[in-house]
Formats: sequence, C-alpha cells, structure tokens
Amino acid sequence: MSDSNQRIADIVGTNDVVLFMKGTPLFPQCGFSSKAIAILDHLGVSYESVDVLQDMEIRQGIKSFSDWPTIPQLYVKGEFVGGSDIMMEMFEAGELQQLVTDAGVASAN
Repeated sequence: MSDSNQRIADIVGTNDVVLFMKGTPLFPQCGFSSKAIAILDHLGVSYESVDVLQDMEIRQGIKSFSDWPTIPQLYVKGEFVGGSDIMMEMFEAGELQQLVTDAGVASAN
C-alpha cells in the first residue's frame, strides 16, 4: 500500500465521518464542497474534514482509494458513501440521516 493510501486508510479508519473536500468547513473552495458541508452541518453530526488542496498526494490518492474521480468524498464508519450529488439525493430521501443514525455517529456538540 502506498504511503498516501495508508494515510487515507488511517484517516478513514479513525473517524466516524470524514469528508475529503476542497477547502475547509469555514471556507470551502468549491460549490460541491460547500453543499456537502451544509448537508453535514444540517445533520448535526460530528465529522472530520480533510482539505485535499493542502496535500496533492491525498488529492490524487483519494481518487484511487475510493475508485471515485471527484471531490468531495464522504466516508461513514470507514465506508465510502459518495460525492455531494449522492449526499444530496440521500439527504432528500432521508437515507443519509438513517445511515448516520444506524452507524451510531455522534452528534456535534
């Protein structure tokens, strides 16, 4: 496993919810990342974010790690969920809320 893949696996494995995104939650650098943050904030879950713009190895590595070509990417309990469009579809259908509830994800305090 490459160094970046190991780093990504460690991040995904040690956090219940991880969003690999462009920018930060306070300053997203693309509309898709902004939408993903808005969804997570609305759900009220605790999550970790990784700014792929700060690390080119992670930026490229996450695409092969998940076999998904775009960013942002959401992981819940180590499982890849999808990008912002999938997050929005799942959120609107109530599936994302159910996923985080079933996974026992802690709420943000």
